[in-house]
Amino acid sequence: MKVQHEINREKTTTTWLTPPDIIESLGEFDLDPCTPIEMPWKTAKHRFTEIQDGLKQDWFGRVWLNPPYGVGMNLWMKKMAEHNNGISLLFNRTETDLFHKYIFNGASAILFKKGRIHFLNNDGIKVGNGSGCGSVFIAYGEQNAYKLLNSGIEGKFINLI
Repeated sequence: MKVQHEINREKTTTTWLTPPDIIESLGEFDLDPCTPIEMPWKTAKHRFTEIQDGLKQDWFGRVWLNPPYGVGMNLWMKKMAEHNNGISLLFNRTETDLFHKYIFNGASAILFKKGRIHFLNNDGIKVGNGSGCGSVFIAYGEQNAYKLLNSGIEGKFINLI
């Protein structure tokens, strides 16, 4: 007997928002250069959406970066490493070229989060049962390493400098 499975054809999203309590635990940020257009909570004092194209803008102050995952993510991380002031959140894919170029050879510290983050959609509702991979926070600059160490986020902190 053949079993047919119904395919879910609902629109999927690549927008997975970091829960606000995580961002708050890291302190105040001056800039979020890749904020979704429909962002229900504040991530930083100043925000660029895809309309302003944060990659083309000058970055300033302490940056929060949860970049769009996939093609082009290297460009975001390259710019963050060059800016060298902020905290980024990524999947912990340590084998990738991105990690070796812009994190292991540029970041001040990393924190591998224990467990998986339950990201939220634009309505503040959890997306699925958690991310498909563990997450890592990357600190650029000694002050951001200190903030990350003292954030209260459970996981393994590693100083890279």
